[in-house]
Amino acid sequence: MIKVLLAEDQGMMRGALAVLLDLEPDLEVVAQVGRGDAIVPEALRVHPDVALLDIELPGMSGIDATARLKAELPDCASVILTTFGRPGYLRRAMDAGARGFLVKDGPVEELAKAIRRVLAGETVVDPALATAALTAGPDPLTGRERDVLRAAAAGASAAEIAARLHLSESTVRNHLSAIIGKTGTRNRMAAVRVAKDNGWLDGL
Repeated sequence: MIKVLLAEDQGMMRGALAVLLDLEPDLEVVAQVGRGDAIVPEALRVHPDVALLDIELPGMSGIDATARLKAELPDCASVILTTFGRPGYLRRAMDAGARGFLVKDGPVEELAKAIRRVLAGETVVDPALATAALTAGPDPLTGRERDVLRAAAAGASAAEIAARLHLSESTVRNHLSAIIGKTGTRNRMAAVRVAKDNGWLDGL
């Protein structure tokens, strides 16, 4: 029996998916969590074979949880299951150690097949998203630039961003200038839109 941990913050979606997966003869949902920071502790408790993780979760993103699972429970295969089919998310998930990346609008039978393929050693990625990721190019932003842009997206001023991230205002302005240049945009909000569309920022 393949043991599955399911991480999804929407209770109705999580419950429905668990019921459908449990109908498969060789799958058993052994744990369900609604927060990203609950994934690793629960996985260490129940030792699932596969963790199905949403990206947008309170407490910790599914991508960050994937990296922690790989470090702390390497025998557990992480599969990202998300509504956010963005190329940047795919690249970051694969870099974090995910073995699969699927969008939620597919049939549960295909998800079950993907789980079995991942456990057989394959990497399973939604075909349309894989094509988009190949043409989109890599995320050009540094981690600190993503922090600055995420704060800017919330409407914070340069001074507020500097205080929040323990940087000088001039450093924040330099980061914003670099971000605008790398995204080929005219201002910070346009840069936010480009980063959001490409999946370079969690939580947006």
